[in-house]
Amino acid sequence: MTQAVSEKFTAIDNRLYEYLSSHSLREPDVLRRLREETAGLGGISVMQISPEQGQLMQLLLRLIGAKCYLEVGTFTGYSALACAMALPEDGTVITCDVSREWAQIGQRYWEESGMDEKIDLCIGPAAETLKTLLDSGEAGRFDAMFIDADKTNYETYYEYGLQLVRPGGLIMIDNVLWGGAVADPVQNDADTQAIRALNVKIHRDDRVDISMVPIADGLTLARKK
Repeated sequence: MTQAVSEKFTAIDNRLYEYLSSHSLREPDVLRRLREETAGLGGISVMQISPEQGQLMQLLLRLIGAKCYLEVGTFTGYSALACAMALPEDGTVITCDVSREWAQIGQRYWEESGMDEKIDLCIGPAAETLKTLLDSGEAGRFDAMFIDADKTNYETYYEYGLQLVRPGGLIMIDNVLWGGAVADPVQNDADTQAIRALNVKIHRDDRVDISMVPIADGLTLARKK
């Protein structure tokens, strides 16, 4: 049976989005300029998270008192910078990506903001980096993790995250609505199937407390028990 849309769910049109942004968003200038430079890259810029999502992630990190943050998928470095800004002075960000080209854009802003000393950029396949962290005794070190990279490896990153994040820590997973494709039976490409499968897995996973939040392209929050 199809479940009806809740009466408590308010659809966001352009006018309401502008209202929401003007009454909630507090995007620092350095983040705004990084976002705008990324937008100039054209279609690929959709890989960058929205400023509202970045602000939500900052709030969540502060709420749990995060000090060590792990990220899979750097792109031009917006999320790494936003999250670094939410950590204490001695906080640490480890961010993984296969492309140094795009990350170099973000590094200029990291340096300008003084956050570069917090951020460790690891170039190479993320699964290898995560395995190296585990093999180095880093299990349970991280307070939070953000997954926003190649979709077909999402489950692999999630499983590594459950080992690397401490009990009570947070795993955040981006693009879980995938532009609506996850709910469209006609869409069956590899990325869509991978996200669908992970959404089902996490919904049934009693190792975590969860909420799928309809912000930007969908963000799953999973608290490790």
